[in-house]
Amino acid sequence: MKAVLCIAATAALLAAGQAAADDQLALAQKSGCMACHQVGVKVVGPAYKDVAKKYAGQKDAEARLAGHIVKGTGPAGAGWMKEGKASMAFMPPNAGVKPEDAAKLAKWVLGLK
Repeated sequence: MKAVLCIAATAALLAAGQAAADDQLALAQKSGCMACHQVGVKVVGPAYKDVAKKYAGQKDAEARLAGHIVKGTGPAGAGWMKEGKASMAFMPPNAGVKPEDAAKLAKWVLGLK
């Protein structure tokens, strides 16, 4: 009986995690992010998985990414283009994204593997 409960609890946690990921993907689509980014491949901007790798382990990564989402990258984005991971030298500001949504998106991107 314990094994069945553990399996059911694990399945519920996995389903909840997938639902949260689906919500963040929907938020990225609604916010216009997916026009330039995809999870696993470069489009105009770098793949989100590449962004997650670049910022992995950095204490301020979530705040920095949230700031880039709202304010753009400015010249700091040129590194992605030089590395061949973006087709545009910078990410323009996206002031239509609320700071709290930008924080959710940044956390989601950083969690991608």
